[in-house]
Amino acid sequence: MDIPLAEGVLSPSSTEMRPEPPNSLDLNGSQPRRIKLTAPNINLSLDQSEGSVLSDDNLDTPDEIDINVDDLDTPDEADSFEYAGQEEQAAAKDASQEESESIPEYSAEEEREDNRLWRTVVIGEQEQRIDMKVIEPYKKVISHGGYYGDGLNAIIVFAACFLPDSSRTDYNYVMENLFLYVISTLELMVAEDYMIVYLNGATPRRRMPGLGWMKKCYQMIDRRLRKNLKSFIIVHPSWFIRTILAVTRPFISSKFSSKIQYVNTLAELHEMIPMEYVHIPDSIVKYDEDKCIKRRMRTSCLSNDPEMASVEQDIDMTLK
Repeated sequence: MDIPLAEGVLSPSSTEMRPEPPNSLDLNGSQPRRIKLTAPNINLSLDQSEGSVLSDDNLDTPDEIDINVDDLDTPDEADSFEYAGQEEQAAAKDASQEESESIPEYSAEEEREDNRLWRTVVIGEQEQRIDMKVIEPYKKVISHGGYYGDGLNAIIVFAACFLPDSSRTDYNYVMENLFLYVISTLELMVAEDYMIVYLNGATPRRRMPGLGWMKKCYQMIDRRLRKNLKSFIIVHPSWFIRTILAVTRPFISSKFSSKIQYVNTLAELHEMIPMEYVHIPDSIVKYDEDKCIKRRMRTSCLSNDPEMASVEQDIDMTLK
């Protein structure tokens, strides 16, 4: 919008020679309407004559200048004067906050769970640590079978079918930790006299513990436990077990040898001890049933052949 020229004050010729003054800032990105302002014709004389700087006419605001404030472009309320760097800083702050929130907190429950992965025990006056995670699948190898007789005479059940397979790459590590677990658990279970029921049935050769491992177990048992062991019952003894015990008999104390008993069936075991709290794995129950069926069939066949029956009795006597 052009400002009308006051007659005798503004000269058209001076307007053509002077550059246009800068327009207002572009705050909204749009082209604002330009306001053309022209400078008055200044007379540099120091008198107060007409047209000079000190003239009263030039000191008054001209009435002809009409600026409509409503037509001027003003910044919108939503516009801010933030520079681009502030946006980047805000984005970086949000990203760092997101990253910090993504890191899970270590709760008290998780800390207790980690502590349960390791158990510290004292065996032979030495502190030992047991890797509970690696032996988790094999903890059923030892269990409490209740009590017998008067007092706290415990029945400890050892199921060999739950031992690890020797084909494992970490077999020695597992067996070392399992050994510590068995010994420490035995000390917790036994208060007075006790017996061990060793379930040997349904255990393939690759799962049977080695002689060295069993010898180490016996040597590491506290003297009190060795003294209070009243009976060591082997259920479903295999030829391999009988052979090992026969070979090692000269190296085993006569007291311990006298405590070993062989039981061929679960029925015989039931006649010796209370079975109410003794847990027998399903695989051993099935093994016992199959073995009894075969024995009955063999007995039936031998009853018809007296010579074969005599040979069978001689074999049984030799094994016993």
